[in-house]
Amino acid sequence: MKTGHAHLFIPGPTNIPEDVRRALSVPMQDHRAPEFAALLSPILRDLKPVFGTTDGTVVLFPGSGTGAWEAAIANTLAPGDRVLMARHGMFSTLWVEMAQRLGLDVDVVDVPWGAPCPVDAFARKLADDSEGRIRAVFVTQNETATGVASDVEAVRAELDACGHDALLFVDGVSSIASVPFRMDTWRVDLAIAGSQKGLMCPAGLGVLALSPRAMTLAESATMPRAYFHLGDMANAHAAGSFPYTPPAPLLHGMRAALDRLAAEGLENVFDRHHRLASGVRAAVDAWGLRCVAESPACASDTVTAIYTPEGVDAREVIAIARDRFNCYLGAGLGPLAGRAFRIGHLGDLNEGMCLSALGLVEMALNAAGARVPYGAGVAAAQQIYTPMPALRAQASIAAE
Repeated sequence: MKTGHAHLFIPGPTNIPEDVRRALSVPMQDHRAPEFAALLSPILRDLKPVFGTTDGTVVLFPGSGTGAWEAAIANTLAPGDRVLMARHGMFSTLWVEMAQRLGLDVDVVDVPWGAPCPVDAFARKLADDSEGRIRAVFVTQNETATGVASDVEAVRAELDACGHDALLFVDGVSSIASVPFRMDTWRVDLAIAGSQKGLMCPAGLGVLALSPRAMTLAESATMPRAYFHLGDMANAHAAGSFPYTPPAPLLHGMRAALDRLAAEGLENVFDRHHRLASGVRAAVDAWGLRCVAESPACASDTVTAIYTPEGVDAREVIAIARDRFNCYLGAGLGPLAGRAFRIGHLGDLNEGMCLSALGLVEMALNAAGARVPYGAGVAAAQQIYTPMPALRAQASIAAE
């Protein structure tokens, strides 16, 4: 029998703060009543700063981030439209497969898992597209499978440099509300998030933010859609409701989560995620292991994927962490299965929680046969997490 609470360090769903959990525990309510509109409308308003937009329109679809992917495509593109995408991890691959299944003509750039979005390759293809056949460019800002962040701003710069008017789609499911996202500044046309990651709620809401241009295109979209019809949803949202029964408790949780983000301040949220991620990466170095991300420059601030040493099965590390230590780590996906595991460090997280994760991972690694030095990762992260004035004071006392 397991005692104590489970240590959840997967990259989503993430830990739900206590005030958000309490907010979820509400009686059912009439979603056509005025008090429901009083709940929904401020949520839509307060999601805008999280996306970095004042001009955009936010809509909520009951479902996951994958549902929001489909809604983005179905409401702005048509079968046969050419789009430019990259495959460099499981989730970018799944997005490519969805686009193909929906009838898009997908120009795919394949790069190794561990690499970011290939901005230079995109730039060449956009520059060569003199006829403007590419209707949209898709970027996965944070590839959850590999722990790799991509530069959305750089893709926008290349679009501008060659005067291309393709739409810019961004999958921000494991990045938005955790790392900077500047929708208006980067002129992103469609940005996608989910309730279960940086927004610290249970899964069940796909969040889609659209630029004015994307909203205009949605009015004349021809791809078949019903449940994901943007016009139906936007009109219902304007009236303070949904076109069908919404998951009302999730909206109460979202309200509490947005209040938490506002109280901490988004820039502080971003700084916290970077600090926590830096500590995890320092631990990986101290263990003598290697991140899947090909360089520190593209390392994610929300999830770190870590190669196990030769001869050590990452699946065993994950199973030991789960069964012996009640600690849940992310599995290696696709070609990384058995070769890597993942530590999620996004959402409601602090230094103590990350240190717990690192200590438990050290035990699981050693139990699986990886001879990493006990305490090395924890100590390396502590050096990152301890404020410098405290370190200087400690050194001064030692010198005396």
